[in-house]
Amino acid sequence: MNENLNREVEELLHQLTLEEKASLCSGRDDWSSQSIERLNIPWIWMSDGPHGLRRAPATNKPGYGDQLPATCFPTASALAASWDVDLIYDVGIALGEECQALDVNVLLGPGVNIKRSVLGGRNFEYFSEDPILSGEMGAAFINGVQSQGVGTSLKHFVANNVETMRMYANSDVDSRTLHEIYLKPFEIAVKKAQPWTIMACYNRVQGEYGTQSPFLLTKTLKNDWGFEGIVISDWFAVVDRVEGIKSGMHIEMPGTNKVNDSLIVEAVKNGDLKEEVLDNIVRDILRVVLKAQSLEKEDADQKIEEHHNFARKVVGESITLLKNENALLPISKDKYKTIAVIGEFAINPRYQGNGSSEVKPVQIDNVMDILREEYGEEYTITYSRGYDLKDDNNFTFIEDAVEISKKADIVLVLAGLPLHYESEGIDRTHINMPESHNKLIDKINKANEKTVVVLTNGSAVAMPWAENTNTVVESWLGGQAGAGGVVDVLFGKVNPSGKLAETFPKKLEDTPSFFNFPAEEGNVLYGERMFVGYRYYDEKKIEPLFPFGHGLSYTTFDYKNIAVSDKKITDTTELSVSVVIKNTGSKKGKEVIQLYLTDKESRLQRPKKELKRFSKVELNPGEEKEITFKLDANDFSYFDSKRNMWIAESGQFDILLGSSSRDIRQKETITLNSTQKVPLGFDEYTFFSEYWNNEETREFLKEIVPVWISQFVPEGKTMDEAVFQDFFIEHPLIKMPYITNGECSAEDIKELVKKSSSITFTP
Repeated sequence: MNENLNREVEELLHQLTLEEKASLCSGRDDWSSQSIERLNIPWIWMSDGPHGLRRAPATNKPGYGDQLPATCFPTASALAASWDVDLIYDVGIALGEECQALDVNVLLGPGVNIKRSVLGGRNFEYFSEDPILSGEMGAAFINGVQSQGVGTSLKHFVANNVETMRMYANSDVDSRTLHEIYLKPFEIAVKKAQPWTIMACYNRVQGEYGTQSPFLLTKTLKNDWGFEGIVISDWFAVVDRVEGIKSGMHIEMPGTNKVNDSLIVEAVKNGDLKEEVLDNIVRDILRVVLKAQSLEKEDADQKIEEHHNFARKVVGESITLLKNENALLPISKDKYKTIAVIGEFAINPRYQGNGSSEVKPVQIDNVMDILREEYGEEYTITYSRGYDLKDDNNFTFIEDAVEISKKADIVLVLAGLPLHYESEGIDRTHINMPESHNKLIDKINKANEKTVVVLTNGSAVAMPWAENTNTVVESWLGGQAGAGGVVDVLFGKVNPSGKLAETFPKKLEDTPSFFNFPAEEGNVLYGERMFVGYRYYDEKKIEPLFPFGHGLSYTTFDYKNIAVSDKKITDTTELSVSVVIKNTGSKKGKEVIQLYLTDKESRLQRPKKELKRFSKVELNPGEEKEITFKLDANDFSYFDSKRNMWIAESGQFDILLGSSSRDIRQKETITLNSTQKVPLGFDEYTFFSEYWNNEETREFLKEIVPVWISQFVPEGKTMDEAVFQDFFIEHPLIKMPYITNGECSAEDIKELVKKSSSITFTP
């Protein structure tokens, strides 16, 4: 098939005029690519996602409010909390099926951008603060969708972590941090899933717009990672169309006018753009378009009921039990007879984020309806509004809620963030819930100690009442079936197994990017470097409200018998790490085993621990299983920006296995002996002391400045035993002609640097 496809592409490319080639590099309208009717080149339909289709009624309509109904699954922040790649793959399958049913060829998602700040307005649409978790979730999502003959668009490439001034903001991030944190999830997703398309970001990265960065779009994506698909722009993200073509950006979206098409044609004609470069871009576009057409399915079923039921299951796997003192949950008839439900969210649920990912759900469940339908005959259920979703400072409903709570055996308070608190296009300015919600919770805690707070929010929130609340359930933004998933967890039909994919801080001032978010005059300084999320809290020894990876269960798990395949490895060796997990409680449940690595001593600064692997396992009471992870040199490596390469350094590493980033249960130490050959990386600005401390480059110095060195040699000692004053040797080599009073020349320095360039060392 690939051979036939390539042959067809070449035949079409040969027949296209220059003007037609240029037109294929722009969208036809809001949601479709350009077609060429005379050659039967089709257009493809792209639709917003990623947790459901926002499919417009026509490709030339925006589709806000009049989009076609589709299943609204939980948002990415909820999906990531499942830590379940198999589940995310199945979500992708369901989304792919709905794409086929609604004639969509490319789903615009997933978003794997890092949650750098808790204030990020689009955090609900992204997976995690950790690059490994984000990348694995993204790869599973892509593989699921694309298994149905539908493409995805991995977004937003890259370092798109702020909504404020997003069309201009410059992500001022150092190269090491860019590679280790922000590029890493995209790299994992590309290498493991090969998305059909990647969406270039609005923002600038290191001063260059993402839509015209040859470093990002050609060197990194194609050359380093082997990306085989096409790059499309985020909507209206293009600044310089010709530079975009040169850099490897294929399609400008949406279609606006023919101005940029004419610029491409003019650039080819005047020699500014080589036609062979344009041909390569068009060749890639044709491959994707023709593949999409060949995989379209006729009469595909949207599976509305099946997908709704599945969405409820997904929510149950994602809900995170943050606190459950005195075992208030699960609810059972032997413990409770009367249930008070407090909060407008119980009848008017918030189920998704705000912005381009808004889905028009086929149906919406609410907690009160499900409680009455499924448990109304077994329990007495009362309700009070508690607050007003349209007025954060309306406290008039609290008194009635308190009175109802006093008469109940258990109280369920549904609170969190109203829709306008989190949205694409704007960043939050604080992490507080509405004051009416906080006051309500505080009053009800005092009225009834058996209070369960069920949170609805897309990202972390402050909880000033947390110490006085026995039970806290994080339900995220659960999609159209979210209410059912919440009820399933509250009553123990589902044993919660969600884990935080982001750190919940006690206060905003504790967060890593507090001083550098959102931006100053459009420049977003990534001052915390690679210390994002839990890495920062570990380094600063700050106790978060709830740590990364945290989540409780209605059962308990024991970790034992950690074992490694070898305690001494090389960078060419694969290491196996195993541990036995046992369900020591009385209920069937799932545990997420998290593997972190610690480099005990490094040439460069590294985080205290970094997530490298994870696995979710289900166990019956008393059952135990052995879980095995495989690690390779990449897992032990850091990115050296000076040498522009990944380095696996010799030394000792702690392998940590735990239930969260702050709940480590097992540890083993191994030694890595690197065989990697790393360039010395010395230049004319490297200090004399560094040249002197290297045995090979020391010989070069002895050749060009022997007299100057001799004055530092003690009587009876060799030149190698010279004792220098720091002042003289802590200078860049380029200064040596002056420091040595002309014993060496600038040419000597250039020659020494040239000789040094071929020298390597083993880290």
